[in-house]
Amino acid sequence: MPTLRSKVYDQLSRAQNFADEGKQAEAFEVLDNVKEKASSMNSYELAMMYNFYGFIHYEAENFDQAIAEFENVVKQQPIPESFEQATLFSLAQLHMMRGNYDKTIENIEKWEKIQLALFPGKDIPAKNLVLKAQAMYQKQDYPAASKYINDAIEQVENNDLGFQVEEQWYVLQRAAYYELKQPEQVKNVLLKLLRKFEAPKYWIQLAGMYGELGLEEKQLATMEIAEQKGFVMTGSEMFNLAQLYYYHQIPYKAAELMQKAIDEGKLAEDERNLTFLAQSLNFAKETEKAVPVMLAAAKLSETGELYSQLGQMYLNSDQWELAISASRTAIEKGGLRNVGMAHLVIGMASFNTGDYNQALNELAKAQEFEGSRSMATQWMKFVEGERKQSDNFASL
Repeated sequence: MPTLRSKVYDQLSRAQNFADEGKQAEAFEVLDNVKEKASSMNSYELAMMYNFYGFIHYEAENFDQAIAEFENVVKQQPIPESFEQATLFSLAQLHMMRGNYDKTIENIEKWEKIQLALFPGKDIPAKNLVLKAQAMYQKQDYPAASKYINDAIEQVENNDLGFQVEEQWYVLQRAAYYELKQPEQVKNVLLKLLRKFEAPKYWIQLAGMYGELGLEEKQLATMEIAEQKGFVMTGSEMFNLAQLYYYHQIPYKAAELMQKAIDEGKLAEDERNLTFLAQSLNFAKETEKAVPVMLAAAKLSETGELYSQLGQMYLNSDQWELAISASRTAIEKGGLRNVGMAHLVIGMASFNTGDYNQALNELAKAQEFEGSRSMATQWMKFVEGERKQSDNFASL
């Protein structure tokens, strides 16, 4: 194996000193002087020279030039295997940084070939497997990415050297499982991430996976723990938790959280948020609080649907004239899912004001729509009976 002569080493050291002082031009000038004598240098000296070129380019963030110089290093043969391996790994990392994923894998596998020749049967280091997994993931070869990252994690988890799996390794493992549509495995990795690192985002992601797996109670429990820990911080996270409360028939908590998010400026007072807040309050039997919120949402809506819901709220709280007014506005604005229901509300409210004719007219209109026909028919019979009875009393 050729050696590095002192006169060459001295010049390379000068170049390094200039580079350390931030004097890159002077460093390159020294290296260029060394390069002029390339014909008299052995393979190891040439490799070291190119290596210095590569590192100075790297420090200057000239990554493509750094790659070219490191490739010149490994072309020089023979050189020490450890030196060649270190350079191949640097090349793999640089190619990964530049998005050259095939080159990343190629250089890692060259590293592995040397390793296997030197140490037959010895495991490939986890860091190599992780780099290959990252490249495979970027190439969208998710089965290969999953295999390599799983092997790397298993190797470290099973060692007795005190090493710990890095957080980003688990993140990559989770991402690969997610792309492979293996939600149970994603959930298991998130549980590990929570135990080892407990970042707020992992609580939210775990809750999402429980939801995807159909484990709604665990989803709610996880989100509640996250909320108690102060990890439910964004408007979207607060909205999602509020929806879970509503779904699990805990509307008061849904309304409370929605109001908090709006008050803190994390959710806008827009149609969607105000509508959900009003519906939550109404579901929680807080109709008096729900009404002004629904009215605000209705004013923002392009359709009459929210006015129709508002009309039903007024009806349920015995505010007959307001129920009639809101339902008429709903019909005028249009875009209703069930026009018949608005007519039905007007009919019912009109009956309660004693206006039997208007009630029967509106109930007749409600009968024209399938969604309200059955109830309208029942109310028609009732109102007609009440009107006859009223007429009989009046004739006495």
